[in-house]
Amino acid sequence: YVMKVPVMGESVVEGTINQWFVKVGDVIKKDQTLVELLTDKVNVSVPAEADGVLLEIKAKVGDVVPVGKEIAII
Repeated sequence: YVMKVPVMGESVVEGTINQWFVKVGDVIKKDQTLVELLTDKVNVSVPAEADGVLLEIKAKVGDVVPVGKEIAII
């Protein structure tokens, strides 16, 4: 599945990739924390929606990503 930046509150429109907790090729379990996003209001840990393998990371640490943007392929 395609992992996207989640909606993090009605006034939050983007976040910055702070840290990836996995790397390409890692086996992912549902609800495992994959990435931390920083916003002007809150830090958000984003979990996996399903089991799988991380095939591609589309946003690197430091990238500013809008809500709904694809950031990984699992």
